[in-house]
Amino acid sequence: MNITPGKLNSFTFFKLPSAYFCGVRTQYIDANKCVVTVKHRWINQNPFNSMFWAVQGMAAEFSTGALMMTKIKASGKRVSMLVTSNSATFTKKATGKITFTCNDGQLIDEALLKAIETGEGQTISMKSVGVNEEGLEVSTFVFEWSIKAKS
Repeated sequence: MNITPGKLNSFTFFKLPSAYFCGVRTQYIDANKCVVTVKHRWINQNPFNSMFWAVQGMAAEFSTGALMMTKIKASGKRVSMLVTSNSATFTKKATGKITFTCNDGQLIDEALLKAIETGEGQTISMKSVGVNEEGLEVSTFVFEWSIKAKS
């Protein structure tokens, strides 16, 4: 089964309903890049009329996690994945449609290969940058993922 944006959006509906109802949607995914959008709406706003930081975090995390899930599935191996830490920087009020892009697919390839070959856990820091409709950066998230091949 090939992982597509439509299948990922169905996944969020059934497995991550809070993300789905807040408007988190995958727009594009390939071997190296994942693009996820979320639009500022009443359900995901903060008291300052912009998008709540945690909703931005859901979209950003999903852009990294969807790449990770795709790579693990393609490996044919059983591999666990877990976010072990994250950090974020907010540079502009998030209003309108925010697009989060992660371009770190090649980092996963290297760590996944090492995890499978050695049986040891590996960590990967993946970045997702959120921009508004004008192309201005509103936030940047870095997620540290831990992966380990299951025996």
